[in-house]
Amino acid sequence: MKNTATFAVLFLLFLSQYSKAQQFEKLIQYVNPLIGTEKMGHTYPGATVPFGAVQLSPETDTISYELNGKYNGEVYQYCAGYRYEDQTIVGFSSTHFSGTGHSDLGDFLIMPTVGKLQLNPGTATHPESGYRSRFSHQNEKAEAGYYKVKLDDHNILAELTASTRAGVHRYTFPKSDQAHIILDLTAGIYNYDGKNVWTYVRVENDGTVTGYRQTNGWARTRTVYFAMKFSKPFKSYGQKNFDGPQAYKGFWRKFDQNKNFPEIAGKNLKMYFDFDTEENEAVEVKLAISPVSQTNALENLEKETGNLSFDQIKAKAQENWNKELNKIVIKGSDTEKTNFYTAMYHTFISPTTYMDINGEYKGLDQNIHKAEGFTNYTTFSIWDTYRALHPFFNIIQPKRNNDMVKSMMAHYDQFSMKMLPIWSHYANDNWCMSGYHSVSVAADAVIKGNYNGDPKEVLKACVATAHKRDYEGIGYYIDMGYIPAEKNGTSVSNTLEYAYDDWAIAQLAKYVGETEIYNQFIKRSENWKNNFDPKAGFMRPRLADGSFKKDFDVLSTHGQGFIEGNSWNYSFFVPQNPDALIQLMGGKKKFASKLDELFTMHLPDEFFADTEDITREGIIGGYVHGNEPAHHVAYFYNWAGQPWKTQAQIRRILEMQYKATPDGLGGNDDAGQMSAWYILSSLGFYPVAPGSEDYAIGSPAVDHAILNLENGKTFEIDAVNQSPENIYVQKILLNGKEIKNFTLKHSEIIAGGKLTFYMGAKPKK
Repeated sequence: MKNTATFAVLFLLFLSQYSKAQQFEKLIQYVNPLIGTEKMGHTYPGATVPFGAVQLSPETDTISYELNGKYNGEVYQYCAGYRYEDQTIVGFSSTHFSGTGHSDLGDFLIMPTVGKLQLNPGTATHPESGYRSRFSHQNEKAEAGYYKVKLDDHNILAELTASTRAGVHRYTFPKSDQAHIILDLTAGIYNYDGKNVWTYVRVENDGTVTGYRQTNGWARTRTVYFAMKFSKPFKSYGQKNFDGPQAYKGFWRKFDQNKNFPEIAGKNLKMYFDFDTEENEAVEVKLAISPVSQTNALENLEKETGNLSFDQIKAKAQENWNKELNKIVIKGSDTEKTNFYTAMYHTFISPTTYMDINGEYKGLDQNIHKAEGFTNYTTFSIWDTYRALHPFFNIIQPKRNNDMVKSMMAHYDQFSMKMLPIWSHYANDNWCMSGYHSVSVAADAVIKGNYNGDPKEVLKACVATAHKRDYEGIGYYIDMGYIPAEKNGTSVSNTLEYAYDDWAIAQLAKYVGETEIYNQFIKRSENWKNNFDPKAGFMRPRLADGSFKKDFDVLSTHGQGFIEGNSWNYSFFVPQNPDALIQLMGGKKKFASKLDELFTMHLPDEFFADTEDITREGIIGGYVHGNEPAHHVAYFYNWAGQPWKTQAQIRRILEMQYKATPDGLGGNDDAGQMSAWYILSSLGFYPVAPGSEDYAIGSPAVDHAILNLENGKTFEIDAVNQSPENIYVQKILLNGKEIKNFTLKHSEIIAGGKLTFYMGAKPKK
C-alpha cells in the first residue's frame, strides 16, 4: 500500500512537471541569429538573453573608424562587429548593438590561442601573424542564447552563452603547455586611437580578475566595469601596455608590471593568462559587467552564474527565450516560422537592461541611482523604434514597455538639459537622428493604458523636450512653422517629424485633460503643410524668406533637406493626418496613383549613392523599405479607398525584404524596427500613427496566430484560405462582427477575442 501511495504521488508530480513542460512549444528551433549578418542587416550571431545587458558575440575584424584623419567608410560594415562574408575571427566581445547604422561597444574582447603568445590581432589575409583565427561556416552554429565555432588555426572549439549581465565562454583546447586566453582591452567597435580614456585591471587571485574600461566614443562618458572568473587557475599571467610616450608616469617603474603583477592601469592594455591543457580540456570563462563598480560586477557574476555550469546557463538562457517566443504561436511553413521567430528574437534583444542585479545604475548626471519598482533600460534607437517596435511591445511586452518609458523619464529627470532621450545608451545621449520621438513612445504607452506612472509628469517632460529651442532648429520651427533650409541640412525631415511628435503630444494632452496644451500642439502638428509645395506636389526645402529652394531633386537623398531618405519617401510622412495630405495631393484617386508610381518607378543607383545604409536590396520601385521613414506608406492605400493595394504591397514587401538567409534583411534591422514591421504586418495590422488606438489592417501572411497577452487573455488571428496566391482580404470578422473600415483598435486586441480574415486571389473592390 505504501509503495502504491508513493508511486501515485510521484506519478502526480510527473504529470505536473509534464504539464508545465507542455505549456510552451519548442520555438527556439526556428530562430536563426545568422539572419541579417550578411550585407547591411548589421545583426550579430552571438549569445544573449531577452533584453540582456550582455551580448557575447564574435568579432571578424578590427577596422579603425579613422583613416588618414577622416571617417573610414569600410568600418560601417562592422556596426555589429561580425560580417558573414569574413573568414577570420579576432575574438569574442561582451557588448554589441543589433542592427544599428552607427556603433560603439565591443568591450572586453577575449580570444583563446595555443603556441607562441601573440598580442596583436594580425590581419585577415595573414591571420597567423596575430592571435586571430580562420573559421568556416560549416563549423559554426548560432542559436537563441548559444553560439559555437571552431577556431581552425588554434584547433579550439569556442562556445558562448549568457545570462542577463554575464557572458560565459567555453573553450575546448588541444593538449598544450602553451595555451593562452587573451583579454584585449584596447579592442572595440568603431575604434580609433584615443577612444580608450582609461583602463584598470586587478588580479584578485589565480582565477578572478576585475577592472573597468572608460571610453569616449558615440557615448561621450562611458565606463563599464567587469569581473571575470576562470574555471581553472591560470599558471601565469601578464600584460603589455601600448600607450605612447608619457611625460610623467609616477614611480610604478619600481616594479616589473609586465609579468604576474596584480594591479595595472593605462589607456591601451592587453592581458594574457597562461594554462596547461589536456586534449579536449574545456576551460570556462565567466565575465559579468556593471555600469557602477567592480563590486557590483562580482555580485552580478555570483548571483547570475554562481556554481552553474556552461550547459546549465545555456539551458536557462534558451528556456528564457522559448518562454518569450511563445507569446505568439503561429501556424505556417518552417520557412515562415524561421522568418517570424527570428524577427521576434531580434525585437527582444533591445532596449537592453541597464542596471545591476541590486537595481543600481549610473545616470546621466554620472551619479549612482537605484531603480525602484522598475527595470532600467538603455539602447534607445528611438528614431527607428517608435514606429513599430514600441507599439509591438504595447501589445506583447506591456510591462517591459512601461519600464522603458520609466527609464526615459529617469533620463529626463537626471539630465541637465531636461530632455527626453533622442538616442541613448550607457548614461549618455548620442543625439543621433532627428525628431524627439520619445514623446511618441511615451504618449502611445499612456494612451494604450500601459503606463502606471503619473501621465501629467510624462506630458510635462514631453512639452519641455518640444520647447528646447536650441536643439536642431526647434526655435525656427516654433517661430516660423518650418525650419529654413539654410539653417539646417535636414530641415524638411526635421519639420515633418516634429509635426508628428507634436500630434502625439496633443493626444497625450487630450488624454489627461490639458486643453490648452492640446490646442497648442495640435496646431503645431499642422506645420508639415509649410514644407509642401503644391506646384511640385512634394515636400520641399523652404528658405528663410518663405520661398522654396530652387535646386531641388525629388529623387536625391543628398543635400535636399532629408535624413536617410528622399522627397518621394518623405512626402508621405504625415502619419497623423493622411486625409489632409490626400486632399493637398489632389484627392484619393491622384493620391493612390502617386503611391502606385512610388512602388513601380525605377530609382537609379546614383540617387542613393551618398547614403551608406540604403542599397538596392532594400528598395521596391522608389520605396525604400531598408530604411524607416516610409514604413507606414503601403498602408496609406486604405485612406485612398483602395485597400486591396495595401494588401498586395504588404505581401510583396514581406516576400522581398525578409528571407531566412544571412543576407535576408533588406537593410539595417535598426534595433528591431525592421523585424517588428515584419511581425505586425504578418499578423495583418500595423500602427500607422503611434499615439492612437488605431491599427491599419493589411494582409496577414500567417495561417493562424495566437497572441498570449500579459493580462491572461488570448487574441486569435485566423486567415482562412491564406496562401501566396490568396493575398486579398474578402471579409474581416472581429468576434463574429464584420469590420469594414480596415481599422482595428488596441483595446479590441487587449480585450481578447478572435480576428478572422477570409482571403482570396482577386481584389475585393
